[in-house]
Order: sequence, then structure tokens, then C-alpha cells
Amino acid sequence: MTVPRSQRLSRRTDWLLLITLFAATFEKLHWEVGVSVALADLLALAYLTSFAVDLGLSRDLRVPRTALVTLSFSAAFLVCYLAGFFNIDTAQGLSQFSKGMVKLVVHLLFLTAAVIHLSDRSQRFFWTALGAFIVGMAANAAYGIVQLGAAEAGFNIDKRLLDPLTGGAASSINIYGAVGNQNVYRPNALTGDPNHLGVMLAMSLLILVPLYLRLERGHRLRWPLAGLLGFLLVVELATLSRSGLLGLGVGLLVLALPYRNFFTRARFLVPLGAVFVLLAGVVFERRHFFATVLRSRLQTNTGSVSAHLGVYDFIPQVLHSHPLLGLGLNNFSVYYEFVTGKTNWGPHSYYVALLVEGGIIGTVIFAVFLWYLFRRLAAARAIGRALTASGDVQTAARVRPLAWGMVAALLGTMAANAFYLTMQFYYFYAFAALALAAPLVFARSLEPGSGRSSAP
Repeated sequence: MTVPRSQRLSRRTDWLLLITLFAATFEKLHWEVGVSVALADLLALAYLTSFAVDLGLSRDLRVPRTALVTLSFSAAFLVCYLAGFFNIDTAQGLSQFSKGMVKLVVHLLFLTAAVIHLSDRSQRFFWTALGAFIVGMAANAAYGIVQLGAAEAGFNIDKRLLDPLTGGAASSINIYGAVGNQNVYRPNALTGDPNHLGVMLAMSLLILVPLYLRLERGHRLRWPLAGLLGFLLVVELATLSRSGLLGLGVGLLVLALPYRNFFTRARFLVPLGAVFVLLAGVVFERRHFFATVLRSRLQTNTGSVSAHLGVYDFIPQVLHSHPLLGLGLNNFSVYYEFVTGKTNWGPHSYYVALLVEGGIIGTVIFAVFLWYLFRRLAAARAIGRALTASGDVQTAARVRPLAWGMVAALLGTMAANAFYLTMQFYYFYAFAALALAAPLVFARSLEPGSGRSSAP
């Protein structure tokens, strides 16, 4: 007997999806067993196994068109990178390709499965999934504050807490330099780099801001969200990440289009003012220290900036020899070592990685995928307008801010990835799944006789 579509996925699979979304940014939790195996890898594989078992037992293989399109993009990526395999001519390159391909396959399968899963579930479950994703980032940020406070006190919390779990594979807090005899610490929390943390937190801030601004007066989540936004902003600034702030700035400019009137209201200015007062007090106590650090981060003629910009010089060199398919997936570091002699050096830009490792074809496929993401978010905004016209103002007041926040988060992440490459991590695929599923979930509110409840 075929299980009804609404019942084809078990609660076990629901929980595995929520846990995977929660841990999507926990990069440090990984183990070296010949290859690097992250907690997110294990959770995603457990989720995919449970999802496949449930789907097989139900014998109901119907999927929404969005999932079929996502699967088509996944196939296109895999064909492109498999074809690029023939441009690899070293054993090291083959090893890097194999590692990258396994990660990519798991990421793409997770993306497709999560879209199908979320489309099967209620609006309440969608909000729960989004909440798990955001709370996971908040937990990561909270660990970053603890990590920073411990480092200032001379205590390496990563060594005490994470090394026993990972066998010493986890990195410690980033030391940017020193002012006098004081180290300058940049929290990386459970990510591998403070800039990764900064870019990820910018995404969560941009998703939450419009949702917070549109909450009704007296809503039970209004003050908790205000506090969460202020906390995430403090950690964002503590990372000293120029890429994270670039992404946040671009996203806020996007949000200024529909929400500029809200930016002058107390609900926006009060938490922002609280953060400013808090930071002003801290900075005033150590004026010289922070002035020196900020001057250093604002300089554009440093070796760090040169390294980030210098990788773009490799694009024409690689495209001249392998224009269509590039050097092969995960092979920039191999090429970079061959040219410069430096080992373990990534492209420091997602777009450099796309062009160098996937060539023109891989870049075009990803550009079309981004276009499709924006199209689905535009559909979510249209659903919000239709809900307003139908009289369901409460649901519309959740859907449209969510869609605008995701548009801002996507554009902000794209801007930040000009100098970092976080769009290849699990958190971006988790975000993409939520963005693609949103119009499928909320379109049901327009169906006759639907139960219209969109309480986050």
C-alpha cells in the first residue's frame, strides 16, 4: 500500500534534516581519516540515507518541478566536472578531484532531497527548519564570543573542548597580529576562518532583519529577535572580516529599497544604538589598541589584499589553455603550487574557483543556477502580493519579508565571495534549499480551503 504523500517521510528524517541544518556551519568539527570527514558530511549522509529509505518504502516518487530543475542543474554540474577530469594530468590533481567530487555529489543530493522534503511539509515545519539553520549560526557565534573571551584570558578553549573530539584536527582562534604586547584575536568559532564566520553571519542578519521589521507590535518574537540581531552584529564586527561587512553592506542596500522607511524607526534604531553604545564603551577603554587594528584593516596595500586580488591574474592564463572546462574540480591549489611553489593555497574567490576549475561552461551553469534562485525568490514575493490581495495579510507579512531577506542574503553572499569562497560550503546549499522550497510551501496558502497559518 502506497503511503500518502504527506506521510511518506518519517519523523526520523525530519529530525535529521533539522540537525543537519543546525550544524551546517560547524566546519571545525571534522576528522582526518585519510580524507577530511566533517560532522556536516556525516549528518548529510545519515539524512540522505533516511530520506531514501522513506521514499523507497512509500513507493511515492512524485517530486515538485522545482526539485526536477534542481536535479537537472546537479546533473549539469556533474557532467561538466566529469568532463573536466580529462584535463587533469597529475596524481595529486586526481586526488584533489576525487575529494572535491565526493563533496559535490553529497551537497547536490542534499540540496535536491531538502527541496522535496520541505515541499512535503507544512509552513510551520518550514519555519522550524529556517529556525534550526539560524539558531545553528547563532550557536556558532556564541561559541565565538566564548572563544574570544577565553583567548583574552590566556585560555585556548578549542584545544580543551574540540581537540579531544576531533583528535587535534580543529584549528584555534585566529591571531591577526599584535599591538604592543597584546595579541589581536579574530574569532572563527566553529568555522575554519574568521572571514567564513563573518560571511555566514551576514547571511543570517540579512534574512532576519526584514522579518523582524515586519513583526506586529507586541509579537512575542519581537524582543528576542532584536536581541539576536544585536548579538549577531557584535560577533560580525568582532571577526574584523572585510568580506563579511561587504556582504552585509550590499544586502542592506538591497533591503533599503522596500524597507527604507523602517530604517528610521525605533525598532531598527534601538538595537543598532544598543550595539553602538556597547562597542563605544569597549573601544573607549582601549582606544589605541582598536585604532591601530582598524587602521590595519582599512589598508588596501597589504600582502593579504594583494593575495586576494592576485589570484584573478590566473584566470586568463588558465582560460587560455583550458577555456571550456578549466583545470578540473578542486585543482586550483595544484596549479598554484606548480606556478608559485606555495602549497595548500586556495583561490580566495569563488568566482576564480569557478572559472579556473570549471571553465566557461561550469561558470555559465552556475550563473544560470543563481538566476533560477532569484526567479524562485521573485515567485515567493509574488505569492506574498497575492496573499495580500486575497486578504491573508498575516501570511503575506511573513512571506514577502522572508523573500526580500533571502534576496539580500544571496546578493550579499555573492559580493563577499569575490574575495572568499564560502558558496561551496554546506550552509550555502542549506540556504539554497530553503530559498527554492519557500514558494512551494507558501503557495498552498492560495489554494481554496487551505489552512492559512504562517506563525514563525
